[in-house]
Amino acid sequence: MYLNILAIGDIVGKPGRKILEQKLNNFVKEQKIDFCLANAENSANGSGITIDIANKLFSYGISVITMGDHVWKRKEIYDWMKTEKRIIRPANYSPLAHGRGFVALETSNGSVVGVINLLGRVFMKPVDCPFRAADSALEALSKITNIIIVDMHAEATSEKVAMGWYLDGKVSAVVGTHTHIQTADERMLPGGTGYITDLGMTGPHESVIGRRIDCVLKSMVTQVPVRYEIADKDVRIEGVIITINGSTGKAEKIKRIRISDDVFG
Repeated sequence: MYLNILAIGDIVGKPGRKILEQKLNNFVKEQKIDFCLANAENSANGSGITIDIANKLFSYGISVITMGDHVWKRKEIYDWMKTEKRIIRPANYSPLAHGRGFVALETSNGSVVGVINLLGRVFMKPVDCPFRAADSALEALSKITNIIIVDMHAEATSEKVAMGWYLDGKVSAVVGTHTHIQTADERMLPGGTGYITDLGMTGPHESVIGRRIDCVLKSMVTQVPVRYEIADKDVRIEGVIITINGSTGKAEKIKRIRISDDVFG
């Protein structure tokens, strides 16, 4: 038995949410997707997530929401994350932090998929070691399933690539998030792990990584602080489909996807 797992790149603001509402369900049916994860740390006006937004994303067909360094922007989710297991934050935050860093959920066909969320340290605020956090999460998840996807939310390409090699043969796939720019380096590593440095962005692409071009240019040119507003044109869904052997947990194929919008103009 093979599973098709869809991993969706960073959802940015209302445009990113809207295109998922309009396009995701049909795409899942057409591509026979068994499980869908998405990074949604920018889904609430570009920073953080709310309970209402998370529940809407679940209703669109997303199985697990992963987060990143903006996870703590909305205090309303703190206590909720203790009980809602479908949303996870980076596992290498303090063990005293709200929520959990990995989860295992059953799909409609009875397979169990594990998801681990990690946060990079290069050019990022200090956190615990993502490599040791991965080892700890794997120790727990490997007792439940051999189908495991890792969202490595990091700035540096080198750190994501290193994590891919570190986990090769131990997980089904390592997918990078955070930069909002989809990379063209998807590949199968020798041990059967699918890899891509960044899934890309689900949001407005006529922008500077999701923000209005004029706001960003004004800030960069004048060096005066400017409120970055979410852009709204050329909206796309970006990510990958990973085909996994359900018996071995090894990935067989990883394919980039891009779904354009015909609503936002």
